[in-house]
Formats: sequence, structure tokens, C-alpha cells
Amino acid sequence: MLRIALIDIFMFSLPFLIYGTYMLAAKGSAPMDVWQDAPVLWLLAAGCGLLLITMATLIQFSGGKPGGTYHPATIEDGVIKPGEID
Repeated sequence: MLRIALIDIFMFSLPFLIYGTYMLAAKGSAPMDVWQDAPVLWLLAAGCGLLLITMATLIQFSGGKPGGTYHPATIEDGVIKPGEID
């Protein structure tokens, strides 16, 4: 779950990171000056769009097959065997 949350946070912040890096490289000014005229609304929209695409992709391509049977986690010989979908 933490992995998915970190992926979502990274994908949302990616437009801000790219913009900040580009502006620092292009203008070479102080980091605070870069964000004075930043197109924050467009960066938020791009971040939300990337976040939605990432979430849809993770939902579509992760997990077990539809209609499968869930077998919960068990302890065998003192070792936890994770749950799975068959």
C-alpha cells in the first residue's frame, strides 16, 4: 500500500519537479523566483491527470484475475504465507 501511495505522490508532483528543474536550468535564478510566475493551475491539472492515469493503470493491471478465489494469509511452520487469489 505504501508503494502505491508513493507512486501516486510522485506522479502528482512530477509536473512541478519538471517545471522547477527546467526553469532553474533555463533562467539560472534563485529557486524562489522560479515559482513567482509559475502556472500553478496548469501544473495542478497536469498532476491530477497523471495521477488519474496512474491510478487507472494500477487498478487495471494489478490484482488477481476476475472471479478468482481469495485464500487469506496463513502461518505454516512459523512462516507467514501471504494471501493470494487463484
